[in-house]
Amino acid sequence: METNPNRTYRKSSDGQFPVIQMASGQIALLGRWNGLAEALFSLNENGSFCAQYNTDNTIVETYTLLHGEVEIEHVGERRKMGIGETIDASAFEKVVTFYALSNAEIVMKMDADFYEQLFFETKTLQVEMDAVAQVDGYTYHHCERIRQYAIEVWKRMDQPKDRLKLLRWGSYFHDIGKLAIPHEILNKPGKLTLDEWEIMMTHSSIGANIMRAHPVEWLKDAAFIVEQHHEKYDGTGYPYGLKGDEISIEAAIVAVVDAYDAMTTERAYKQAISIEEAISELKKGKGTQFHPDVVDHFIEMLGVKVTYV
Repeated sequence: METNPNRTYRKSSDGQFPVIQMASGQIALLGRWNGLAEALFSLNENGSFCAQYNTDNTIVETYTLLHGEVEIEHVGERRKMGIGETIDASAFEKVVTFYALSNAEIVMKMDADFYEQLFFETKTLQVEMDAVAQVDGYTYHHCERIRQYAIEVWKRMDQPKDRLKLLRWGSYFHDIGKLAIPHEILNKPGKLTLDEWEIMMTHSSIGANIMRAHPVEWLKDAAFIVEQHHEKYDGTGYPYGLKGDEISIEAAIVAVVDAYDAMTTERAYKQAISIEEAISELKKGKGTQFHPDVVDHFIEMLGVKVTYV
């Protein structure tokens, strides 16, 4: 890309643009021009992201496809973007999602002061994102799947787009408290003892405390998701024994998608079960362990061909 003398580029000391690495690709911050930040989304095939920063139409937020095959989805309707087409996020009443059918590149423009702060705060979180993703034997793909599953269920349940940011980060960091749990307990091949289980159950409260004390201010607001994601619909969960609608819908969604991913993923101490078996288990837990509406929407979502990285 050629250097424009009217742009202010924020390269690092090695001459490279600042980059955020994600399971679905990477985002490079190119710089600012006339008060707008420009970033390049390099999406891997089957990668996806949501355009939902502009929740009140007060900031600029546009996306232009440079190359590759990309579909956009809004309220259940999907269509292909054209090369060179620009999507204005403010034109969409609900969340709009971009799905890469091949490797693709999209240029995003957004109000510079808003986006640059968000970008560098997110980059700061990368160290913790990597640590959480590895802490109990999962790869980073697990955390990304939980986030993507949760977002899709949120959209299907027609929840407010201005709360989606909380869900994105609360779902990704749902197990951040496991950083404080001994490795030998997290990955014990056999059944946990009563004392070990008591220690394990502290991870949701510990995680919420980590979130509430976090220097990234907006991350604090997602602490309740981390704290509640092991509560059960019938009140038999932890740490507080919340039941029914006392449990936030965000945490109820994370509980379902996390359970599904855990069941269908092979771990050092267990074999994966089939999708059909996992769905059967979710149905068995409907109304007891799990929020019934969330289970219904998630199972419905699994019937749609959506690929996650």
